[in-house]
Amino acid sequence: MKIMIVGGGGREHAIAWKLSQSPRVRELVIAPGNAGTAQLGRNVAIKATDLDAQVALAQAERPDLVVVAPDDPLALGLVDRLTAAGVRAWGPSAAAARIEASKALAKEVMRRAGIPTADYTVVDSYEQGERYVRAQGRPLVVKADGLALGKGVIVAETVDETLAALRRMLREGAFGAAGARVVLEERLSGEEISLLGFCDGRTVVPLLPSQDHKRLLDGDRGPNTGGMGAYAPVSRVDRRLAEQLTATILQPAVDALREMGTPFVGVLYAGLMLTAEGPRVLEFNARFGDPETQALLPLLESDLLEIMLASLEAGLHPDLVRWHADAAVCVVLAAQGYPEQPRRGDAIALPEALPEQTLLFHAGTARQNGQLVTAGGRVLNAVGLGETFATARARAYALAERIHFAGKQMRYDIGARELAR
Repeated sequence: MKIMIVGGGGREHAIAWKLSQSPRVRELVIAPGNAGTAQLGRNVAIKATDLDAQVALAQAERPDLVVVAPDDPLALGLVDRLTAAGVRAWGPSAAAARIEASKALAKEVMRRAGIPTADYTVVDSYEQGERYVRAQGRPLVVKADGLALGKGVIVAETVDETLAALRRMLREGAFGAAGARVVLEERLSGEEISLLGFCDGRTVVPLLPSQDHKRLLDGDRGPNTGGMGAYAPVSRVDRRLAEQLTATILQPAVDALREMGTPFVGVLYAGLMLTAEGPRVLEFNARFGDPETQALLPLLESDLLEIMLASLEAGLHPDLVRWHADAAVCVVLAAQGYPEQPRRGDAIALPEALPEQTLLFHAGTARQNGQLVTAGGRVLNAVGLGETFATARARAYALAERIHFAGKQMRYDIGARELAR
């Protein structure tokens, strides 16, 4: 089969790498791709959000399947456009993807389905929000309703910080249209977990539990980012808890979306907080996480293409999704200035050969005159594998330390909680 992948980040490189292992895949086309995906297939320089050009490319290339990976083209309706053009596409429709594209809608789905989540309100004006914040008398989480590259969530430490975040979104337009509506939510305490599930509209089969590290700096300090590293599995979520989370969170969400007339096909991602009172949903995403995917797919024993085809044909079942017993750790290397103003064009020096049991997934990379250079905020993903978590982590950091470019940023505490356990 000829497969087209939409996107150009670390997640898309990991998806291309995994799909390339399928005996049923003969050719990969990635749009726009990066310097890493170019080693696995043919890149085509089209933005993921240029829906007209993506549809035209699919019609010209005639792939057997298009995998739409990033959030923006899903929310904009690329799967719907491709389907209408007679091209088979994997991912949720725009209506189903609204569970990520609108945090207010996601809250409504959770309320309707009885899914445990934080108390909240939705506001459209600063004055309305200020009244709510002052009535609460405590710091809150301020969330832009729409998509904001993973950076539209501000966890305030004080009431004044809450109001400042509200002001930035609703009065100063910090996130544009995405922040024109805001969800104000109670702060939860506990450990964050990512639980993703393959979905075929009715059935959901969970992936291994993973953990992302969203803040830029060690100790969960600094601004929110798209994610600075991840690992899987998470020992705190054993098989019994994973089954419980699937039954009480993922499956009710899939059922609710189907009942709303928007069946969900693809990967549904639940960002969870394990609180003292039990699990609570922080957010839903309508696609593979980034960087969780870079840690999860190397552990997937099954053929990813077979899983995708089964989900399109309403044929998912747990036996299709098998895992290696190892651990994986992903450390993100980011450009200078990330996340506010990442610098581009810095030369990247890679080791001549990768250390044992490591993988390198490209994200913001490009080639200029034969030289590998930075071309985005999150540049590379160093992944270590091992029979134990500690071994996988040591291998990931050994690779990360051997990669050099000016202004390189990375966290040194990815998986610190798991290591302590």
